[in-house]
Amino acid sequence: MGFKELFEMQKHLNDRIIQEHGLHNDNLYDHRLLALLVELGELANETRCFKYWSVKPASSDSVILEEYVDGLHFILSVGLDMGMDDIEIHAVASNEDLTGQFLSLYRLISGLQGKKDKTLFSQLFSEFIGLGQLLGFSVENIVDGYYKKNEINHQRQDEGY
Repeated sequence: MGFKELFEMQKHLNDRIIQEHGLHNDNLYDHRLLALLVELGELANETRCFKYWSVKPASSDSVILEEYVDGLHFILSVGLDMGMDDIEIHAVASNEDLTGQFLSLYRLISGLQGKKDKTLFSQLFSEFIGLGQLLGFSVENIVDGYYKKNEINHQRQDEGY
């Protein structure tokens, strides 16, 4: 499966943010990696998969999907920073449980700090889509969720977010 259209949409949003916030000379790669780590943590928090001490259920699927596509925005941005504008991936979940999958993604993201390794990025993207599937989302759910959140992100820029 390819993601060319999502990369194009993300490039448009990134270019808009850079223009409107005067970030032309800034290297945003590390900022985007940290943002991705934070978004992944917010997603894990909504799933509550690691909260073995609590009986409170996970958030609704709609909340989890929104947090998930927030992370997808930053994965696409990291890929764009690496000169990628499309990727052919096969969804892979290297773990059967969510906690293990989150930890695997954290390791992959951290591995990209300081080196823009396209093979590592491809593995990250595949594992992230695999996480989505572990969460019960189809690729179609993920793409639709991305479209909706991308529109919200543009509206936020219109409103001076």
